[in-house]
Amino acid sequence: MILRVGVSAPRCISLLMCRDGSARATSSADVFPAADWAYGALRSAPGIGVRQTLNEENNTVRNKQILAVPGPTPVPPEARLAMARPMINHRGSEYAALQREVVEGLQYAFQTKGDVLIFPASGTGGLEAALVNVLSPGDRVLSASMGAFGDRFADIAAAHGAQVERLTVEWGRAIDPEALRARLAADRDHTIRAVLLTHNETSTGVTNDIRALAAVVREHGALVLVDSISGLLAADLRTDEWGLDVVVAGSQKAFMIPPGMTFVTVSDRAWAAHKEARMARYYFDFSAMRKYMEKDQTPYTPAVSLLYGLQATLRLIREEGLEAGFARHARLGTAVRAAARALGLRLLADPDYASPAVTAIFAPEGTDPKTLRQHLRQRYNVVLAGGQGKLAETIFRIGHLGYVGEHEVIAVLSALERGLAELGIAVTPGVAVAAAQQVLAE
Repeated sequence: MILRVGVSAPRCISLLMCRDGSARATSSADVFPAADWAYGALRSAPGIGVRQTLNEENNTVRNKQILAVPGPTPVPPEARLAMARPMINHRGSEYAALQREVVEGLQYAFQTKGDVLIFPASGTGGLEAALVNVLSPGDRVLSASMGAFGDRFADIAAAHGAQVERLTVEWGRAIDPEALRARLAADRDHTIRAVLLTHNETSTGVTNDIRALAAVVREHGALVLVDSISGLLAADLRTDEWGLDVVVAGSQKAFMIPPGMTFVTVSDRAWAAHKEARMARYYFDFSAMRKYMEKDQTPYTPAVSLLYGLQATLRLIREEGLEAGFARHARLGTAVRAAARALGLRLLADPDYASPAVTAIFAPEGTDPKTLRQHLRQRYNVVLAGGQGKLAETIFRIGHLGYVGEHEVIAVLSALERGLAELGIAVTPGVAVAAAQQVLAE
């Protein structure tokens, strides 16, 4: 199989992917006899751009985009190449070895010795799996929500027949453990079966103190179900040590591969609840998945190419180390927030609980955040995220998780400075970049 990885006139360099996963560089003319002619045709074809050619209008490089959203996140080259490997039999020995390594890597990431189940689905699918496998229709559930994704977790539970009660806070703030304790103390009969927690609320850029919140829930006795889709690997989360019963993560965040897989941990308490759970399920059935995963298979076709990519990124995650990864994310988040303050922009998140994965920023007064984001994308090929729900018209978000380093953050902040100035906002040139660099130099 041939993977084209670069373009230069008049030929491109390709990788010849072999069955064993190795790669051999080759000129396109060696593989495609008409490669030179095809390259010329592409150059002249209307509406078709050639990768990394100069855009004469703004002197930027076409298609060289900086993706600064909280998911999907950039994919490292090791994973992109791994996902180009030839397909294999998902019931064969090659696949079994792949899955075994991936599961061990996921246990490392979740900091657990327990089961980690892999489903082909988005993170939302993982949230649904977490609920339907441990609850029955009519069960009381307490949702501790601080944003759009906390609300989604609760909405899924309600859709499956749970009696959902909601403990909410102003968007931009974290859940107070004492407020949670007071709410659970009122449940004197201990009929609340599960508490839904969000580790990192992507819509607001706030991270909960999951360790403290989980301790409160364990005092009560309810199950602890955690959405860590954008939190895992960006911030510390110790599944076993903190007594978390079900934790959900997604492939497209700090795991650094495309969307399409969700990972779910299951504690002994959750397995006990699973035996009694009566919510309808088939595709997301924990028992069926565990039965097959014990044989290094899955009950239905797995996302083989994504698993190859995950194998590659889990190796990168181990190489960096969990603590170093947490520190990198924290440092990048601190730098972005320092830059925003230097620009006179207001931050949404409570500073004591600001996310290491994403920063939510209010647009300057009189500036439409959608217009700002569109300008940055068209002028600088920098892609930021918009607000969600009731914040859609007021904030924009900068993602800094996964395959992101200091140079990408500096480039994003430089574009933000220039973009604001071009939209008529008074900006001191270099002030945001200088503030970020000061943080990164410490």
